[in-house]
Amino acid sequence: MRFLSLASISLLLLVATPAAPAALPLDVKGLPTLAPMLSQVTPAVVNISVITRAPMEDNPLFQDPLFRRFFNIPDRPREEQSTGSGVIVDRARGYVLTNNHVINNAQEIVVTLKDRRTLKAKLVGTDPGTDVAVLKIDAHDLAELRFGDSDALNVGDFVVAIGNPFGIGQTVTSGIVSALGRTGLGIEGYEDFIQTDASINPGNSGGALVNLAGQLIGINTAIIGPSGSSAGIGFAVPSNMVRSVMEQIIRFGEVRRGRVGVVTQDLTHDLAQSLAADSLEGAVVVKVEPGSPAAKAGLKPRDIVIAVNGKPVRGSADMRNRMGLIPVGEEAGLRVQRGGRPLDLHLRIAELYTTTAIPGEAVPQLAGVRVSNIEQGMPQYGMVEGAIITRIEPHTPGAKTGLQPGDVLYGVNRRRVRTVAELLASLRQSERPLRILLLRGDSRLTLTIR
Repeated sequence: MRFLSLASISLLLLVATPAAPAALPLDVKGLPTLAPMLSQVTPAVVNISVITRAPMEDNPLFQDPLFRRFFNIPDRPREEQSTGSGVIVDRARGYVLTNNHVINNAQEIVVTLKDRRTLKAKLVGTDPGTDVAVLKIDAHDLAELRFGDSDALNVGDFVVAIGNPFGIGQTVTSGIVSALGRTGLGIEGYEDFIQTDASINPGNSGGALVNLAGQLIGINTAIIGPSGSSAGIGFAVPSNMVRSVMEQIIRFGEVRRGRVGVVTQDLTHDLAQSLAADSLEGAVVVKVEPGSPAAKAGLKPRDIVIAVNGKPVRGSADMRNRMGLIPVGEEAGLRVQRGGRPLDLHLRIAELYTTTAIPGEAVPQLAGVRVSNIEQGMPQYGMVEGAIITRIEPHTPGAKTGLQPGDVLYGVNRRRVRTVAELLASLRQSERPLRILLLRGDSRLTLTIR
């Protein structure tokens, strides 16, 4: 579960609302009820039990059996168990959606259906950037939840959350959409959250957020609260984002994000006036990498991107989210304003730049990871300052961190780093867990390494 501590993040369930909409069906006493809809929806929401093994300290002394016996250190890693929630979205193929942080480092995943059947689940793939994971179960007579259109949501719409808080069993609560398009929370790399007045508790992550038609419009993910408890502010990953991620995971086993080669920022009132923009909606192009897909498409600094593939762009984070869900090799249609005039451009997503031919310098705190300064001739040169990962040796601790070759590391535990020397110095001075700020393609991510 996730905590943010007034910034603390946990998982999701919703609070009762003071009034019910008039469209609700009536029970035998003539009172509004959600029961008919829930009877169709709740069988598709599952409980997830995860077994993980806590890693043993990486100390040479711990390899000595006499030392372990003397200090009563177990020979095997300690097993830990946690619970969460999930949603069946494809009954024929047995696909279940949940959060990546629910099943992260899992050795075994068990799904419990509403009818109390327990099934071992296979991990199809995960996407830490959106905190989405896809599981597969093999069973007959499964229920499923249909996807709704999260882009059609409005603030004030009634919603219902279903999950497994505190592992006590399936629980249903209701609320409204409090806000849309929430970003900048530092929860995930790709943020476009639905905010609800949610009473979220541990174990509810990965559960369903549904509309009154019983359609899945979000996957419950996090709350802001003083100590991991509810403060009436909860977040869900929108269903349209979840569906796009799921389709790539099923097809490729991962989300294949590529390179665009552009730096953007939000519009301000001053910028809007100077660029002859008629609103503050859109992402302003600040830099364009020479020879990049953005440059080949004809994007220029001071262009305002107002839509991607026909869907409006609210700001820089919104553009990054939309571009980040387009697979490598596919084309994106951009609607751009240039000097107050509309323009249509077509951009083909390229593969991420690789640096495996550069030897790089070893990072002692991230065993197996090698980094280099960003030198002239690299696509990132002049676009960002940091240390670029040139190689990660397989079967090393560094290979298990989630870092990838081509990642640009530019921060450690809130310290800005611009060179390899600064990165190594910051890592020496920092205690775990390490909070690494990195640029992957055109996306800024935060990775916690314990």
